[in-house]
Amino acid sequence: MTNQIDQQAVNVIKGLIMDATRRANSGHPGGAMSSADYLYILYKDFLKFDPEDDQWFDRDRFVLSAGHESMLLYSLLCMSGFLTLDDLKNFRQWGSKTPGHPEHHMTRGVEATTGPLGQGFGMGVGMAVAESFLRSKLGADICDHFTYVLASDGDLQEPIALGSAALAGGWGLSKLIVYYDSNKIQLAGPTDRADCSDYKKIFDAFCWQVLEIDGHDHDQIKKAINAARLEDQRPTLIIGHTTMAKGSATMEGSEDTHGAPFSAEEINKTKENLHLPSDKEFYLPSEVVDHFQHRFSSLSEKADAWKRKLDDLLQTNENLNQFWQVINSPLDVDKIKLPEFEPEKAVATRKAFGACLNSLMHDLPNLLGGSADLDPSNQTVKFRETAGIFHNINNPSGRYLPFGVREFPMAAILNGMALHKGTIGFGATFLVFSDYARNALRMAALQMLPVIHIFTHDSFYVGEDGPTHQPVEHISSLRLIPNMHVHRPADAQETRICLKLALSQTETPSAVMLTRQGVPTLDMAQYPHLEKGVKRGAYILKDAQDPEAIIIATGSEVHIALETAERLRPARIRVVSAPCLEIFQQQDDDYKEQVLPRTVRKRFAIEAGKGDIWYRYVGLDGHVYSLERFGESAPGKVLADEFGFTADKFTRYVQEELQK
Repeated sequence: MTNQIDQQAVNVIKGLIMDATRRANSGHPGGAMSSADYLYILYKDFLKFDPEDDQWFDRDRFVLSAGHESMLLYSLLCMSGFLTLDDLKNFRQWGSKTPGHPEHHMTRGVEATTGPLGQGFGMGVGMAVAESFLRSKLGADICDHFTYVLASDGDLQEPIALGSAALAGGWGLSKLIVYYDSNKIQLAGPTDRADCSDYKKIFDAFCWQVLEIDGHDHDQIKKAINAARLEDQRPTLIIGHTTMAKGSATMEGSEDTHGAPFSAEEINKTKENLHLPSDKEFYLPSEVVDHFQHRFSSLSEKADAWKRKLDDLLQTNENLNQFWQVINSPLDVDKIKLPEFEPEKAVATRKAFGACLNSLMHDLPNLLGGSADLDPSNQTVKFRETAGIFHNINNPSGRYLPFGVREFPMAAILNGMALHKGTIGFGATFLVFSDYARNALRMAALQMLPVIHIFTHDSFYVGEDGPTHQPVEHISSLRLIPNMHVHRPADAQETRICLKLALSQTETPSAVMLTRQGVPTLDMAQYPHLEKGVKRGAYILKDAQDPEAIIIATGSEVHIALETAERLRPARIRVVSAPCLEIFQQQDDDYKEQVLPRTVRKRFAIEAGKGDIWYRYVGLDGHVYSLERFGESAPGKVLADEFGFTADKFTRYVQEELQK
């Protein structure tokens, strides 16, 4: 049953959806109209937030995984006071607060940037992980909120949603509530053309509580949300059976409403059916807003009481105060102590990372992360055994997240943790599998989230596992993502500094590429500018007076470059180590000219992967020594010789080019 004023409010929301998509001449009205009843009830009667502060720490989080239904969310944010009617009128326009899909850095009240289907689901899981862990540290008086997600048929068709759901069920994330708007229509037509899945059975098997309701019945919606909030062992999926474009005059159930605005005639007829004035655009009567905001004074009082409680606890509970300062203060990376490494000793940079992680886990009590089922290879075993395996019921203070073979869900979950705030998240896998996670990496960069991705086994030196596991194009490919720092350290020393750089970021994700094979550890006494140089992205590692040529290298190839320069003496060759090109590009022109002077046109870049990106640094007269083919199955040293990545072969190449 639905009372009259609530039905009027839902109809008004549908009018706003139709008007905004019509004015923009683009958008997705159908799904937004089918989900309107649920989201209206959630916001009006259940969602805990501070009407005066959209960043209040203990607010419930809501994620619109079905990001194409953005006008539904914007309508409710307008009714909440976070947006204006003028904002709705500028839907999908340049510089507006109402972009086509929700963007959390653009719009107050938007918790996550969504649109690529399924990822909002994964980010919701990450938010629930962060809430659970922080509650175990801060107590339920300070951290006790729900994460709500609205998902569509298309969301659940994306495998990332099901991978994330399996983890959420296994981790017992009981404060995660997902509403599945099952209108059974997608852009191409009825969903049964592409999907015969029984999601009730699937989520039952994933250890979820599953409730089925009429998604347009307000009483059923309320009962389902209450039941979900009472569940203390499992996350909850509420399957709302709905009608696409519910309430439209002639287009209910039509796929034509998914991605295109209604005609003016259809809008007028629909408004008549919904008892809305057809001669008024963006109709939002005050009585509807007042009814919607009936809890606002109470919500503000609860938020104020929480803030007073926090102040009292911070003064009386030293442990809570210390942890609160940890999660709310900028991280001073210079105070972090990381292990020292013995000069000249061969150490795989993945093992150098492992040694650093074992130190960091004690200094950073809010560091959470894990590996995509590659714990020994990624060097996360000791972290797992020491920090404990996370589980919302059994061990919510555990900091190791066992992701299983789920790279894409892992990356999206880390994004959700970063959006929630309060934790530092990292995930690890082989570099070649970064492809599986790529769109979530892109979304981290787009959302300006300081997530740390560890990618080991960074080149053909993977060896016997063969070309399926040997990355070739991946390093250059990741460098194409805007606002992503791609680190490829040369040795254990550079690895230590690159990790500090990654931890120091506040708006940029980092991808750290690490070797499987051992590489010599550079002597800090011999290379005194190493630490300062790494922090600037690229630097002169070995210089020559009035250099006639420059070799630029990253990762394990830095050592080939050093040996080549030494072998070619008395030729005057400068060696530049470039562990992070993105940071180097941010340096001032004087520094870049100092490292790569325009007068030195004989340049060589060497990297064990695709070389296209290096032409930016070597110029038309330069040379790129790269791997332009897939690998082979053989021991790494054999492949190095066959592919020419030895000091002998690279020296011969440079010498021949210099003599031309």
